Amino acid sequence: MSLAKPKGKKWRLKSSYSRPAKRGVTNRTSTPTVPRVEKQKLTLGHSPDPDDAFMFYGLAKGLVDDGGYDFEHILQDIQTLNERASRGELDISAISIHAYAHVCDRYALLPSGASMGDGYGPMLVARENFSKAEIASRRIAVPGTMTSAFLALQLWLERPGERIDYTVVPFDQIFETVNKGQADVGLVIHEGQLTFENEGLVCCEDLGVWWGSENDGLPLPLGGNVIHKRIPAAARKVISGVLERSIRYSLEHRAEAVEHSLQYARNMGIDLADKFVGMYVNDWTLDYGEAGRESIRRFLRRGHEMGVVPKLPELEFVE
Repeated sequence: MSLAKPKGKKWRLKSSYSRPAKRGVTNRTSTPTVPRVEKQKLTLGHSPDPDDAFMFYGLAKGLVDDGGYDFEHILQDIQTLNERASRGELDISAISIHAYAHVCDRYALLPSGASMGDGYGPMLVARENFSKAEIASRRIAVPGTMTSAFLALQLWLERPGERIDYTVVPFDQIFETVNKGQADVGLVIHEGQLTFENEGLVCCEDLGVWWGSENDGLPLPLGGNVIHKRIPAAARKVISGVLERSIRYSLEHRAEAVEHSLQYARNMGIDLADKFVGMYVNDWTLDYGEAGRESIRRFLRRGHEMGVVPKLPELEFVE
């Protein structure tokens, strides 16, 4: 950075020779003060879960170049983040792919940050094994109507939400809701996909497995990161690079990033947390690739054909 010349003062080259100081006088050279440049603050919303904590470890700890921005990390559950995105509140946010279709006029997708169910995904769990027909007539606890899990449920049952008997509960209370008999079936996301058996429940259907079998082995698109279009295009590209660097740093320093994520791992040891992180932070997370983008198109198109997704968006990525 070049220093501005102080008003009314001439710059002189400093000689290597220094005159002896007079008694009582100290030789000091005053250094011009450079104004401190304030970084632009940006709000970054993500969930308090091991996978997101792992993904943003490098950025949260100042281990990667922040591009000249000050990121304020806001940790909230995915349904709340979806709702905030619908109001355009956050600059950058994790979001359900289902919700993206409702906010695509305000937000663009970032190429990194995807959570893809590659042969696995949200599960329907219960105290006993129900068939698809039985589930269709049972009460289902779901983690939010804007989640990709709920859209996948509607596609699997081949009926819109108004024809499903469901109740919305926080994702971390679904096991309790089912075990208390307040719902017959639970739609489980996050680490519940690995811990449902500990709660005495069985898996009736894995929607990630179902999706792959119906779509040429494509992964089920669950979540991604978006950035508000009020941010200039050039700045969006810089910010995209920052987030990609954070994800790459975590993948390259896996052990320390998993250790960091444990503070958000509910009742999970390091081995289970590492397994869960590996499911949802991987090569797909660095970039959707054409297969990932095609999967999003199919997912939202099928929702649109059912009338669940009101507007079929053209996918807009920060490139």
